[in-house]
Amino acid sequence: MLMEVLAQQPAVRSGWQSSLRFQLTTALLFGVFLPALAYQTLILDAPVRGLMSQTSIGAGILAATACVLLLRRLSAFPGIRPVSQVLPTQTIVYGVVIAGILLLRLYYSIGILIACFAATLATLYVVAILGARDRPKNFWIVPGGHVDRLYKLPGFDYFSLLNLDDTNKANSIIVADLRHDHSPETTRMLADAVLRGIPVCHYKQIWEVATGRVRFDHLSENSFGSLLPSLSYRKVKRGFDLLICLIAAPFALVVMAIVAALIKMEASGPVLFRQVRVGFRGDVFEVVKFRTMRHQAESEEISRDAAITSKDDPRITPLGKFLRRTRIDELPQIWNILRGEMSWIGPRPEAVALARWYEEEIPFYSYRHIVRPGITGWAQVNQVHVTELDDVHAKLQFDFFYIKNFSYWLDILILVRTLKVVLGGFGAR
Repeated sequence: MLMEVLAQQPAVRSGWQSSLRFQLTTALLFGVFLPALAYQTLILDAPVRGLMSQTSIGAGILAATACVLLLRRLSAFPGIRPVSQVLPTQTIVYGVVIAGILLLRLYYSIGILIACFAATLATLYVVAILGARDRPKNFWIVPGGHVDRLYKLPGFDYFSLLNLDDTNKANSIIVADLRHDHSPETTRMLADAVLRGIPVCHYKQIWEVATGRVRFDHLSENSFGSLLPSLSYRKVKRGFDLLICLIAAPFALVVMAIVAALIKMEASGPVLFRQVRVGFRGDVFEVVKFRTMRHQAESEEISRDAAITSKDDPRITPLGKFLRRTRIDELPQIWNILRGEMSWIGPRPEAVALARWYEEEIPFYSYRHIVRPGITGWAQVNQVHVTELDDVHAKLQFDFFYIKNFSYWLDILILVRTLKVVLGGFGAR
């Protein structure tokens, strides 16, 4: 799988700044040990240096190590600049570590944790900038077939491959249209490349990496179950969904109570908005959200046009704009997650009228229902709110990419990018 190849490439890069040893050593030294030592020496009194310091330094080591490993793994996914992922990744990791400390009721020093957070953040930014200079982007293209489509993609350097000796094993990926009828000489060259340990990929795999989308032109392309997600991970994911609901519930209930009061104060009408949508395996269910539009009588089955939220939609209230931008309007869907109708992460469920329309217009649309729909997803962090059919085609390709690469790594990346979306309001309408 190409994602695994790219994820392992840092180990073979020639630049010292991209090696795991350098990145981990730098993060621990400048992000944990030096700031913790300085804080203990200058601020902490001797009587309180013991267990509190040990716990806090251990937490800092765990967080810094996790951040380095996560950033290296996530950088293999398309469109990911490690520099832009540092802050959200570290925020999530430190949040998990601190939550663990509180749940285990361990002694800790908030000063050491803050010092390590700030120092690790600065160090990881430097490490990410240095590592970005050495990221390999050279792909050797074997002429023939439909490989010319790759030359239109930005962000990669492509070279025509005529002789296998032109490549550098440590930094090369050979790309070919493996469905094309190549000459015997070219076929032998590709076989020789595999024997030398040089990755040989189908051109569509590179297209997926460059765009973060999966496109199926023929049903036969799914004949080997490429759109069948990992069943074992689906069970694990369901367990994590429930665990996160239980942990988040006390905080979410407080926020939801405040939002409900504000909605009632702003205008008359119900606090919650309910809509029938298509979900897991094509089953319909009633999604619950905070109402962000002015209340109006609705038919039992909402029309296709009414289901589409346009840019600067006049139906959205001032409070609704804030709730949509921050995604707070989605919090009541915790109930849908507990019922097993949704997940925290997955393709967004569509209104029944829209889903039926898309199924008529777009081949393979129903494949997106093979996993539980989510509050956030790969399409949501890569694409703004869509209204046109062409945009829905692209959204579906993002959904296919998520299903094909269904894993905890991709879910973590979506979680990190969702934090950026919430802070920046990307794609909200």
